[in-house]
Amino acid sequence: MDKGLKPHSAGSQTGAGQSKQRRSRDDNHEGPDLIDAVNQMFAEFELAYHNQFQKAYGDPDRLVLAKKYWLQCLSDFHPQQILVAARHLVKTQTYLPTVSSVVNACEQGMELFGLPTEYEAYVEACRASAPKASYDWSHPAVYHAGQQTDWFVLATEPEEKVLPRFAYCYRQLCKRVLHGEDLSMPVAHGLPERSVRVPEPEEQEEHMQALRKKLSI
Repeated sequence: MDKGLKPHSAGSQTGAGQSKQRRSRDDNHEGPDLIDAVNQMFAEFELAYHNQFQKAYGDPDRLVLAKKYWLQCLSDFHPQQILVAARHLVKTQTYLPTVSSVVNACEQGMELFGLPTEYEAYVEACRASAPKASYDWSHPAVYHAGQQTDWFVLATEPEEKVLPRFAYCYRQLCKRVLHGEDLSMPVAHGLPERSVRVPEPEEQEEHMQALRKKLSI
């Protein structure tokens, strides 16, 4: 029996082994790997759709085979993306989700994180007015992708040349968001206020007398 994909999904934890199937934690960020995500997703499905779940996956061996199949079907998605998509389906679907419904939810999963598509982000970055840091961005990832691409390049280079560069930067930033990182906008620092002190009448008179004396008036 597979040591990573547990037969009892509720509250299960991923065991050791199956290293070839496990997706490593990118850049050492903490978070679930792919098998963890599948186990947790099935645990949530069992809690939310208990009777339907038992009918579909009541047999332990069948459950392990199902998890293996789902693991292969979802291997292109980030673990956190799978968990968010699954939670969204649990909240919105009456019936036990299928593989295709989870795949579709994952493909639309960027929206669940508040992230626009690559092309929408590119158009937003090209059209954003200056100062860029003060613009009302749909998501900070769009701003940072534009900054990394270079605002001048975005404004002057043709789309077919600059879009791939922007898309690469944006994808990397989206991965960080999926890892749970909070991308913040730079704080706009205004110029410090200068206080202007109006001299007292006596001070003004003394200043005028000193000025007359200096000019021999």
